[in-house]
Amino acid sequence: MGTRSLTFVKNEDNEPIINMYRQYDGYPSGMGVDLLEFLDGLHMVNGIRVGEKKRIANGVHCLAAQLVSHFKADAGGIYLYPTTDTNCWQEYEYHIQLVENSKGKEVLHIKVYDNAESKWLFQGTIRRFKNWINKIRL
Repeated sequence: MGTRSLTFVKNEDNEPIINMYRQYDGYPSGMGVDLLEFLDGLHMVNGIRVGEKKRIANGVHCLAAQLVSHFKADAGGIYLYPTTDTNCWQEYEYHIQLVENSKGKEVLHIKVYDNAESKWLFQGTIRRFKNWINKIRL
């Protein structure tokens, strides 16, 4: 039996635009690490410049499409569910959203929820998420 997880990418109104179900390795040292590897170094932009050299996502809808493309290679394992399906017997949830920081700049924010414990394990920026994941890896 796998450790199931849901990953939501949310818009600026905190409404989910995708609900990606992962059948196995949904725990933070699995899916959390995989999400960090995808998100780390990704720059959020509003418009694509000709000749852009950075890894970018052109807003959260672009990010959501790239996320699915990154994780979905073969049949099985990863599925998309309606955003209203919030109970898929998942052990963990990951919520990704673009939020405005104290300096007025939009940055990616991620939250990790443990359904068995009914509590948030992590909430913060990708940089802080990286520090948290690195502690888990030890």
